[in-house]
Amino acid sequence: MNIPLLDLLREYQYLKTDVDAAIARALEHQHWILGPEVQELEEKIAAYIGVSHAIGVASGTDALLLALRALALKRKGTEFFDRDDEIITTPFTFVATADTILHAGATPVFADIQPDTFNLDPKEVEKAITPKTVGVIPVHLYGQSCDMDPLLALAKKHGLFILEDCAQSFGAEYKSRKTGSIGDIAAFSFFPSKNLAAFGDAGMIATRDPQLAELVGILRKHGGKDKYNVEVLGYNSRLDTLQAAILLAKFPHIDDFNRRRRAIAAAYTQALSVCETVATPTEAGWGAHAYHQYTLRVRNGRRDSLMNHLKAAGVDTAVYYPVPLHKMKLLQGRCRSAKSIGNTEQAAMEVLSLPIEPLLTDTEINQVISSTQTYS
Repeated sequence: MNIPLLDLLREYQYLKTDVDAAIARALEHQHWILGPEVQELEEKIAAYIGVSHAIGVASGTDALLLALRALALKRKGTEFFDRDDEIITTPFTFVATADTILHAGATPVFADIQPDTFNLDPKEVEKAITPKTVGVIPVHLYGQSCDMDPLLALAKKHGLFILEDCAQSFGAEYKSRKTGSIGDIAAFSFFPSKNLAAFGDAGMIATRDPQLAELVGILRKHGGKDKYNVEVLGYNSRLDTLQAAILLAKFPHIDDFNRRRRAIAAAYTQALSVCETVATPTEAGWGAHAYHQYTLRVRNGRRDSLMNHLKAAGVDTAVYYPVPLHKMKLLQGRCRSAKSIGNTEQAAMEVLSLPIEPLLTDTEINQVISSTQTYS
């Protein structure tokens, strides 16, 4: 039996009645650009997260970029940051977190991660702050919230913004608050692999700040309230009505799916914590993990060997992320890094993610466990 890392067909078949009905309703009204489903989804997600504004955009990458552009407009009164403006983030994440900083005009600065949570280390962020620092982008990696209170304290002390990258953390919590409700503004992705997933690219920005919300609304529609007399350089980045309809059909299931993910993670951790070859994920005590990924550390340089072993046993795995951002070709000469990024570089050599989609059967879960145990 082959166990894929992601089985989109299985999820569709499970939700087929609701998804097909949602698509059928959209086909009937034919309002494809910012149709009624977009506004309904924005309202429901804002209420779920605990913010006053949610603005649908075309992708998670666009959510990061438009959030940064809105922050530049509000804080500097200019359309873009400039290269002297530094934004601190993690080097252990997907490239979009850094390349949107470049697109927004600023310079990425990489601070190291905590070795246990894989998330940005607030102590390393503090070391990286200079008079040029304007903001911090914490990434809630693999579905677990960063330790936000120390970051908020640093932001207040130094006058920085906090843009939460919630691409992997929909439904996760930090001290009873949903990720996306903690910083100044937040970016979400609904890419097909996410916990709440569209049938293509889709994203959303969340904030309590009405000025930032208004600016994002302008930026996503070419840069103006009046499309025939635009105010700033904007984008065509509206959340598609059809994607919003699909997300609305899936939205009622997100808490149940996240509970299932946590249950699978608990089963993995209980069974694999005694294996000498691997280290199971650490759950921080500050809130619910959404387990977008269940990511092991594989010791003694044996990560690729374990991956090949599991592949032969019919278990798909993946490495998120094999190349830290400060080592990517794109970022050479375009970023600044802390003197020590050792935790990041170690993690990149050791991490391995196991299947954890919520519709895995007990038989499949046991196969993943037994296959990993036989190697260890």
